[in-house]
Amino acid sequence: MERASNALQRIVVQTLKRLPAEQLPEAAWDFAAGKAVADKTRVLSCDKETLVIEVPDPNWRAQLYAMAPQLIARFTPFIRIERIEFKLARPQDEPRKRF
Repeated sequence: MERASNALQRIVVQTLKRLPAEQLPEAAWDFAAGKAVADKTRVLSCDKETLVIEVPDPNWRAQLYAMAPQLIARFTPFIRIERIEFKLARPQDEPRKRF
């Protein structure tokens, strides 16, 4: 089973490395973070050292900071980064009340 997992990982790495540079950070984040996390977060930017991710609330930010070393390790086969910053999403504008 482990061999199949390693083979699958190699296929994913090869596939993602073929993506255009502007698509790679988001695709790599989706793979590294997993669907549940990727669905609640958004890649804001990625430079030579830092990946910046938008998170929905402080609890998500705290949990993802705790997971940052593992996330960096999973992200590194695609793009080398040294750290991940988690920024809170801006609150949605509340709809105006009609009087």
